[in-house]
Amino acid sequence: MTHLIDLSGSWSLAAEGQPEGLTIALPGDVHSALQAQDIIPDPYFGKNEELVQWVAHKDWTVSRRFDLPMGVVEGDWYLDLDYVDTVATIRVNGIVVARTDNCFRRYRPDVTGALKPGANEIAITLHSPVAEGKKVYDTQPFEVPWSANCPIPYGNMLRKPQCHFGWDWNIALAPSGLYGTIALKKIETARIEHVTVSQKHKKDGSVELDVAVTLYARDPGTAPVQFELDGWSLSRDCGVSAGETVLHHVFVVEKPRLWQPAGSGAQELYTLKVSVGEETVVKSIGLRTVELLTDPDEAGSRFAFRVNGQEVFCKGANWIPADALFSRMSPEKTEALLQSAVDANMNMIRIWGGGFYEHDWFYDICDRLGLMVWQDFMFACNLYPSTPAFLDNVAHEVDYQVRRLGHHASIVLWCGDNELVGALTWFDCSRKDRDRYLVAYDRLNRTIETAMQKAAPDLIWWPSSPSCGYLNFGDAWHADGAGDMHFWSVWHENKSFDHYRTVKPRFCSEFGFQSYTSNLLINQFADKKDVNIASPVMEVHQKNPGGNERIAGTMFRYFRFPKDFANFVYLSQIQQGLAIKTAVDYWRSLKPHCMGTIIWQLNDTWPVASWASLDYGGNWKAMHYQARRFFEPVTMVAIPSADGAEIEMRMVNDLTDNIEISADFYTVDLAGGRHPLRSAKAICRPDKAMTLETIAATEIPADHLLFWDFRTSAGNEGRGHHVATTYKALDLAPAGLIHDVRPAGEGRWHISLTSAGLALFVMLEADVAGRFSDNAFDLLSGESSTITFTAEDSSATPRFVVRDLESCQAVE
Repeated sequence: MTHLIDLSGSWSLAAEGQPEGLTIALPGDVHSALQAQDIIPDPYFGKNEELVQWVAHKDWTVSRRFDLPMGVVEGDWYLDLDYVDTVATIRVNGIVVARTDNCFRRYRPDVTGALKPGANEIAITLHSPVAEGKKVYDTQPFEVPWSANCPIPYGNMLRKPQCHFGWDWNIALAPSGLYGTIALKKIETARIEHVTVSQKHKKDGSVELDVAVTLYARDPGTAPVQFELDGWSLSRDCGVSAGETVLHHVFVVEKPRLWQPAGSGAQELYTLKVSVGEETVVKSIGLRTVELLTDPDEAGSRFAFRVNGQEVFCKGANWIPADALFSRMSPEKTEALLQSAVDANMNMIRIWGGGFYEHDWFYDICDRLGLMVWQDFMFACNLYPSTPAFLDNVAHEVDYQVRRLGHHASIVLWCGDNELVGALTWFDCSRKDRDRYLVAYDRLNRTIETAMQKAAPDLIWWPSSPSCGYLNFGDAWHADGAGDMHFWSVWHENKSFDHYRTVKPRFCSEFGFQSYTSNLLINQFADKKDVNIASPVMEVHQKNPGGNERIAGTMFRYFRFPKDFANFVYLSQIQQGLAIKTAVDYWRSLKPHCMGTIIWQLNDTWPVASWASLDYGGNWKAMHYQARRFFEPVTMVAIPSADGAEIEMRMVNDLTDNIEISADFYTVDLAGGRHPLRSAKAICRPDKAMTLETIAATEIPADHLLFWDFRTSAGNEGRGHHVATTYKALDLAPAGLIHDVRPAGEGRWHISLTSAGLALFVMLEADVAGRFSDNAFDLLSGESSTITFTAEDSSATPRFVVRDLESCQAVE
């Protein structure tokens, strides 16, 4: 019989100079444990980040006792650990049984000789990541600097989430802890090391599913093995050798139910179970084919995904860890964030290379939701060691992660790193000796590729992001003819929003514009005296150098300055949405030349000004409501000519059917009055972008805006507007917005809005967490709308504020 002792729960926590009797809940992190016991303040509040820096400079030991009865202690026992963060010494009854140095590997040390009948103790010393990183740094044969994003040094020396050392959106804490499995297990005959699957889709439509099981045994023997797939099962006794034994079984699915991305069909999943004795591994399997199309064309070469024979335009956002501290995460919170992505018509997330390979349940959620995953390997924005020891560690990491995750239908691409090619130009030493550092990078990149292809040769590999292609070390931040592009000129180079229309990416995997987090959240981390754009607290909660000035400077370019701080926050979110909408509308209108727009970023790790469309905690910013509209599968976009002489109205259809689109075009004066231009109707072919109408700028009177309403045979409808100049040039009159609030039961509230004039970017805010049915929309004179708010806490009685562009700028 296989024995298992779950070691999760309450452990003792100790460090030199700290009070006795501290505890920590594992899985969990040290910072959260210390805050819970009032040793440190909340790191996220005010300027407390600077008060907790000492934590990362200490070694922390977690320990606990467990009992083993006399009749149980005999046999082969091992510890099962993953997500050990990061450099640790593990002792059982004072005997060192393992040393870890990689947060992304699984460790299974044999502890048979260290156990005894009765009381036993396990102690894990989590060594200071700063001190351990410095040790590795000191052994490098040449200079290997770290990213300026990281105020805590040496993070690139360790196989640990890089954003733990700070980022231009993350708090710098360098936390330690254990975040995954913590168990003591006994081998009966053999244990399961890996269960991997590969799919072969036949011409007759059937699928051969090859299930490979890697078993480990200390001694030769016979193990009972059972394979089961949705009711089909096979049991047999299998001989195992000492060490590893690989067993195969092929299931033939004659009439497969295919897994489709969100928006393309159902997410059909099969349950696979593999049992060896009392141990069972369960995996969800989606049957599908994925291809990455990189064939040459007249513009360069394509970058497009084909799933089950159908090309898919990828609409989504980049994912960073759900929280800066593990103990504040949960599967439920994470699923809510991912569900918000799907609710905004997204079908892809890119797991960025400076965080985690996420837990198994994360990818299970993506499988269920139909979110395609672009999976970076965990290297970001740095130079890295290329010593044999470091590369060997990386090879083991890649082998484990690919075997653990390779079966997921949602993962459609494995990418070597994030922006490591660009990092070669960011440091004095690598600029002066590019050849040396390019060779070092190539050694790392080839180590990752080789290990991945050995573990799972059928998976799709892409060398880096951004990249113009295999063995191409060019500037993929500005070259738009091939590969995937990171386009940051609008934010980092202070270009206009129109500058998005100067490039034609094949696939843009990063682009973004910042806004402030919501007033609701700001009031939770800042005292009233600190609610000011230039206060030290607000600057601590802005990690991008110059970010606050960039937000304010952009407002001067496009808007009249808001009347107070709360409206400054509102307007920052509106302009964020406008920036990203400008890019997405244009790039979608280019399809199939462009086949993907992945926004930076979906979520936040703590309350901070950032590029996220969701607040820390998951509330929707204005941009997320706007994204739900500009990512609609069928929509209409306005693309002005470079000289502004005409506006091309483009239909975009991501569906596989012909869709009829009808539209009414009209101008709106500054009092909100509507003046018809004309109507149009046409068929947009499957998976195409086509022109419906072209409107000359001369058709739009001075002090008028171009508006349009559209309807589609796919069942959706929408509205948009175009401003020929800037919003600050509009002498808007007060819209006379009035609203009425009525409870609707079960935490829901109806807010009825009526406008007497032109109300642009109407934004509802609540003083409690929750979601509005719509937001950041326009109302014309005499129009009404009823919005539903669903509070996170159904017992709350929220208060609402309504803002629009004129009211936010007017001085009362």
